[in-house]
Amino acid sequence: MKYIEIKDKTATELNAMLKEKKLLLFTLKQKLKTMQLTNPKEISQVKKDIARINTAISALR
Repeated sequence: MKYIEIKDKTATELNAMLKEKKLLLFTLKQKLKTMQLTNPKEISQVKKDIARINTAISALR
């Protein structure tokens, strides 16, 4: 996900995306702890997506 894709979304859409990504991050961390995660780099990608969404939310204010 790139910042260009999310900068035109509304605040409610961004908050929904943020909630979804945080849930995904939680499940990925659980899979990592139980040795079910095949690609650990996914965690850092999701963290970067969360940061991008937070940046877009703060830009709306």
